[in-house]
Amino acid sequence: MDFIAIILGIALLLLLVTFFKLDTFISFMLVCLFVGVFEGLSIAETMTAIQIGIGDTLGSLVIILGFGAMLGKLVAVSGAANEITNQLVKKFGKTNIQLALMTTGFIVGIPMFYLVGFVILVPLVIAIASKTKLPLLYIGLPMLASLSVTHGFLPPHPAPTAIAETYGADIGLTLIYGIIVGIPAIFAAKFALAKTMKRIVPTILKEYDVETDDRYKIPSLTVSLVIALLPVILIGGASVLALYVDHPIIKSLGSPAFAMLVSVLAAIYFLGLRTGRSMGDTMKVLAGAVSEIAVILLIIAGAGSLKQVMIETQISDSIGNALAGLGMSPLILAWIIAGIIRVSVGSATVAALTAASILTPMLGTTEVSPELLVLATGAGSLILSHVNDGAFWLFKEYFNVSIKETLLSWTLMETTISVVGLIGILLLDLLI
Repeated sequence: MDFIAIILGIALLLLLVTFFKLDTFISFMLVCLFVGVFEGLSIAETMTAIQIGIGDTLGSLVIILGFGAMLGKLVAVSGAANEITNQLVKKFGKTNIQLALMTTGFIVGIPMFYLVGFVILVPLVIAIASKTKLPLLYIGLPMLASLSVTHGFLPPHPAPTAIAETYGADIGLTLIYGIIVGIPAIFAAKFALAKTMKRIVPTILKEYDVETDDRYKIPSLTVSLVIALLPVILIGGASVLALYVDHPIIKSLGSPAFAMLVSVLAAIYFLGLRTGRSMGDTMKVLAGAVSEIAVILLIIAGAGSLKQVMIETQISDSIGNALAGLGMSPLILAWIIAGIIRVSVGSATVAALTAASILTPMLGTTEVSPELLVLATGAGSLILSHVNDGAFWLFKEYFNVSIKETLLSWTLMETTISVVGLIGILLLDLLI
């Protein structure tokens, strides 16, 4: 009965999201009620489990994701993202322009949510392609590969951060391992798509020109880089130092919430006040950033609710025992489950969080690194983006390509990152 309940629940989630186009959070609530009642809980007991799940899930994430949204918005609005792009392209030159934009995508993608990074950077890519006369996909796809890796693998992005909390993984180590695995995946996508990037040559659309606000100063490249990378410097640096030095200050600096707070305060000064904005104007930017992540927070809350209902109904215990008995590597299993949900639902975030809910009970029966399990789940959530994924259509419209060309470029890029990412994770598992 346990397996019937969760199978029907996942099927219902897919049906509500994909066929009826119902809001994802509402769909999660209905699925939680269905699974809870199906397994013998009353409606009141199920709603209590839902509330506990939301509280436990968001309690530790709201600070990180809220500050992450603020930092990303300031990096975008201040012109820091543009400055990083323009200066790196100048320094790398036309012959190494792909490497310049891959670096840009990676740096800017760390503090910025995926769709924000896409909308900010793609117009810059279009402008560069128009100026250099290089093929648009040749310039754009490597940069988007970097954005996808940061989205799927690296905290403080919503899915990796939420999964790390669910699995009890160290966010600093997850970030470090994610960088180690992610960089080869980016280069693999670049080489795998080399012919495609030159064969598909779309007409550049002029309506996506970059708009700049001349009223404010643009931060320097150094300031832009340091502020954009400050969470990585603090969280990753503290994790590395903690391996050699045991001190409370290092642990504090490595706390994701504290690191994000410090990063946002630095951004308020260097990307806000120092550029000529008033405190009021800067706070308006931050307020707008918080409102933009409401939907993401609700999706994460919905996934947390489903996990709690599974715990209350003891479905988690049954699934954990069953998965442990399969004899399959938990890393591969996480990748497969996330991939199946990704193909079915479209959203990488929903796929990753739902897979984590299913896999959490397995943690007590395996010795696999929870940090690598986070990355395996994230890698699976990127595979085979197609027509039910909003990013698929965003790419198609911005790059002015057909559905077939989108499948041959965007979908292939996402799949390459997913597969190569898994290979890197499995190799890293042998070393740690």
